[in-house]
Amino acid sequence: MADNRLSASLSQSDRQAVMEAIATIREKLPFLIDLTTEERRTMLKMGDKSRAFVSKALEVATQNPDFLPRSFNLEEMRRDMMLYEALYPVLLSLTQLQELVDDTCMTAASEAYTAALAVYSYAKASGNVMGLDAVIDEMGRRFTRRTKKKASDISAS
Repeated sequence: MADNRLSASLSQSDRQAVMEAIATIREKLPFLIDLTTEERRTMLKMGDKSRAFVSKALEVATQNPDFLPRSFNLEEMRRDMMLYEALYPVLLSLTQLQELVDDTCMTAASEAYTAALAVYSYAKASGNVMGLDAVIDEMGRRFTRRTKKKASDISAS
């Protein structure tokens, strides 16, 4: 294996500790919401420019509440903005961690798969090792391609 970038292990106790830490994070954030794809697509998004706009609007509304209709809940707006400000650094940290875990998992899987391909190749090349024929055939099924039906065959069925 030419390029082995990762040589690590995760003990069962460390894995369990990580899972418990994730459970603790979930417990500390009981208000988290699970949006549908449609809700995410249609929802207003707040980037840096919008963030400044919302902060300014909150400041204006706080200093001049008389022009707001009675139905406007200024305290809820303030609470939403405070929650956003509190969650944003958490989001950044979790996003970075998720990317690192994803990259590490992908690298480990790729290296394991590369090694498996090498084992398969060596086993096929040796050919004469007793008892490996069935295993080599079984491993080779991973690479068998199914023939695609032609459009005329599909419409006829």
